[in-house]
Amino acid sequence: MTVRQLLGSDRGSSSVLAAGGLVTITVLAVALVGSHSALAVRSRTAGAADASALAAADALSGAVVGAACDRAAATAEANGVSLSACVVAGAEVTVEVSTTFGPLDVGARATAGPPPATAPSRGGGP
Repeated sequence: MTVRQLLGSDRGSSSVLAAGGLVTITVLAVALVGSHSALAVRSRTAGAADASALAAADALSGAVVGAACDRAAATAEANGVSLSACVVAGAEVTVEVSTTFGPLDVGARATAGPPPATAPSRGGGP
């Protein structure tokens, strides 16, 4: 008896390899899309935290009408996230926002306040 007779024919093995390769590529593509989606949600949440903190700081400075944390909550909601915390300390405000991504909670924190008293010149003026 020959080795080929013992092991059988390898006929059709390339289709099994091709199917395995397609499964591997599909799994990698799904993982890549999922990780990019998670990064996009994280970035959107951080941007919403920044916007909420700036809105609250504007209210603290009197540039806009309203309570600082109310402005932060409205801005957070407009950006599709929830305001988790809002702490006013002097002329600064720190906000925390959160949202969900599948089963995960995604959060971000931002602090805003008035510009420093000795802001550097940006040029272009007289």
